Amino acid sequence: MPHSTGGLGPEQEFSDQDSASRAGAHRELLMTPEQMLALAQRAAELLIERTEGLSEEKAWDGDFQQALQNQLAGDPPENGRPAAEVLEQAAKAVLPFAARLDHARFFGFIPSSPTWPGVLADFMAAGYNVNACTWLVASGPSALELVVIDWLRRWLGYPDGAGGLFTSGGSAASLDAFVAAREAAGHPERATVYMSDQSHSAHVRAARIIGIRPEGIRMIPSDDRFRLDMEALAQVVREDRDAGFSPITVCANAGTASTGAIDPLEAMADFCAAEKIWLHVDAAYGGFAAVTEEGRKLLHGIERADSIGLDAHKWFFQPYEAGCLLVRDSRTLENAFRVGHDILQDTVWGKNHPNIADRGSQLSRSFRALKVWMSVQTFGMAAFRRAVSKGMDLAARAEAYVLESEMLELLTPVSLSIVCLRVKPGRIDLGEETLDEVNRTVLARIFWEDQGFLSSTLLKGRFSLRLCIINHNTNWDDVRDTLESIERYGTEACASLADGE
Repeated sequence: MPHSTGGLGPEQEFSDQDSASRAGAHRELLMTPEQMLALAQRAAELLIERTEGLSEEKAWDGDFQQALQNQLAGDPPENGRPAAEVLEQAAKAVLPFAARLDHARFFGFIPSSPTWPGVLADFMAAGYNVNACTWLVASGPSALELVVIDWLRRWLGYPDGAGGLFTSGGSAASLDAFVAAREAAGHPERATVYMSDQSHSAHVRAARIIGIRPEGIRMIPSDDRFRLDMEALAQVVREDRDAGFSPITVCANAGTASTGAIDPLEAMADFCAAEKIWLHVDAAYGGFAAVTEEGRKLLHGIERADSIGLDAHKWFFQPYEAGCLLVRDSRTLENAFRVGHDILQDTVWGKNHPNIADRGSQLSRSFRALKVWMSVQTFGMAAFRRAVSKGMDLAARAEAYVLESEMLELLTPVSLSIVCLRVKPGRIDLGEETLDEVNRTVLARIFWEDQGFLSSTLLKGRFSLRLCIINHNTNWDDVRDTLESIERYGTEACASLADGE
């Protein structure tokens, strides 16, 4: 017998079934308020437990690809799993296997030690599902981003009319700056860009992306303090112009990643003004030193640059991502990036309401400015100034320690908060090749055996250990104990070499 429909026709029956199916689907990706709160509370507990337990952990942990794939690989579940179980797995099997960049003894690369309000800001921005692209779509977030960008403008000494935007980091900031420089120069065919041999690889990448051929990327030698050589720059630019090339930008460093070196900003500004070349300053690491009196003196001349990139997720204690790009005239970015599009015609809304997406390469953008605003509003600028100054003070104490040590050698004077050193026993002539071997051994032992973490660099061919000290949680005990570990491992490595001979 046919199934009874209670007098309903087949169309109505299927319609009711579809409605029920849609209603079920509507709930499938939702949670009840109670479930949401419980899950968020557990996530917060895990994060706080991690932060409170950092001092008992090593600054680095990791595992090999095969081991991690064995734990994590596989097809996605068809029907899902309990959310709490998934959360716990992420907290125990995924997230711990990484550099603990906020560990007080993490001195490698350029660390990051975010404030809790900054972490919560990202949580809130994600929860509000903000796309900080245009004023129509995100007027409140756009207004706040302009406020924070104006804070940065004033800290760096930029004039009224300067502006910019938040980016993912220094790489994106450099790319956007190079695009603006190219457009300001009229998009010449045989364009050239100039940077120090100490400049970050992000600038080479940015030059490639905007179409600069390899022969148009000029690496200018640095001096004995790892600062760009002005005479060499002037000579190369002169030779390029004579050969028919078109210089479009010079990239200065306001704190190199290797040594913290600051290029001669004032002299470079004079040169670029005379030559009518765009000056971009990479201040991704060192830029926020400008909030301190000492830092402002060290960065004198940065305010004359055409563009400046800096990262709040480095020395301004924010979670990733929080890069920024500032330009002396915000119209230079808009001239380079604003593109009309029919589907976006409604976003031309209201007078003098800038669309941040018109200033850079992203349309869809996360709300990065909120974390800086919430952190500063919570703690105040005085606390941030003290935290930035603390990094420079600890680096100065570390420099004095190295100079007094019979086991260590300072390879270049401290600049900002980076200390470059190596093991070099004062009473033994080991030779450069052997010294490199000893210091690589020390680095490996720190890496695998010590609680702390540091990284290395090459300084004009010499292998160097380096400590970057910018964590607001780091104290002198953390720095001293790490230096003592370097001395101890160095002594043992030298003794092992002597025994081998």
